[in-house]
Amino acid sequence: MTQIPVRVIPANDVVGALLALTDALEGKCAVFISPREINGEKVPVVGLPEFVESGTALIVESSGSTGTPKRISISADALIASAQATEEYFGAKGQWMLTLPINYIAGIQVLVRSILADVQPIVMNTAVPFTPEAFALSSTMLTADAKFTSVVPTQLVRLQQLASQDPFLVKLLQRFTAVLVGGQATSPEVLSFFREKNINVVESYGMAETSGGCVYDGKALSGVEVKLVEDGRVAIKGAMLANDVANEEGFLVTQDIGELDDQGHLRILGRADRVLISGGLKMSLDQVEAVAGSVPGVVEVGATAVSSTEWGERVGIVYVGSPEVADYMAGAVFEQLGIAAKPIRVIRVDRLPRLISGKTDLIALKQLFSEGI
Repeated sequence: MTQIPVRVIPANDVVGALLALTDALEGKCAVFISPREINGEKVPVVGLPEFVESGTALIVESSGSTGTPKRISISADALIASAQATEEYFGAKGQWMLTLPINYIAGIQVLVRSILADVQPIVMNTAVPFTPEAFALSSTMLTADAKFTSVVPTQLVRLQQLASQDPFLVKLLQRFTAVLVGGQATSPEVLSFFREKNINVVESYGMAETSGGCVYDGKALSGVEVKLVEDGRVAIKGAMLANDVANEEGFLVTQDIGELDDQGHLRILGRADRVLISGGLKMSLDQVEAVAGSVPGVVEVGATAVSSTEWGERVGIVYVGSPEVADYMAGAVFEQLGIAAKPIRVIRVDRLPRLISGKTDLIALKQLFSEGI
């Protein structure tokens, strides 16, 4: 197979990334988006080959929320299949607004969709903390009839906080054909807020290995097959899979536990590696977060396993919100999920530890509970 060069583009060079990805989709090179330049100097990239086989268009790192990031190779066909499936789902190409770092798959796919639509994306400055005011300003620059953006749950919460008191932001959000949210579970309370205001927030499920979102609001995109394997883990098959991630049957078996309803809609219950055992009972930390996050007064929440001499593991909760709600949150978790979910410790913080991708830094979260109980 023909060898092609690997082109390294820093994450703050969005124009350079657009040009490089355009060439990559045509088979001229492979692209790796490195971390942002620091004071004008590129961050050294270790272990990246100068040339790869022509079946690779993109090398992307996973977010590494639970461990060391890994590099994943994705073909041009897979990237295109993913973007086209999104276009088919919404029935329009439209214009995208970039709110996420482009060295992760969600941000990269915004650029790929823009290239294939031949429409210039609107780019927010992702080098500074996200604010709903900056989002509102950027969204006024969208000119296409069909407008799209992709955010993570933390950003959606920030938008909710301003939209609850700013009718103008609500009107701007209502103009979007869709606001995709993914990367982590989103609070049902937050989703209800936007949907009650006729804002089309769409839950996206996917990962770098699937070239981004491949299930929208529980429905598999065109060309995507979803099933559950014997231990409840989600398995995915389709043209958008990354290189060398499928088993002999063509399925990527994920680390996510899910369930399928009678209509085949997928609901993610949590990650297999986010299940603790407390007193012999299993409990999903993602379920704990979903319940805790639905309590009024809680802005953001993260749950982790805390070592316990008596119970083996107990739930620890870190949250952003009103100090008065800690006991209510612990009570709601216990009442809805049972004794295994009852938090042994609740910590209130000004903000949750985050990775550059916007996901909760689960390692840093766990370190907040440094002493065993």
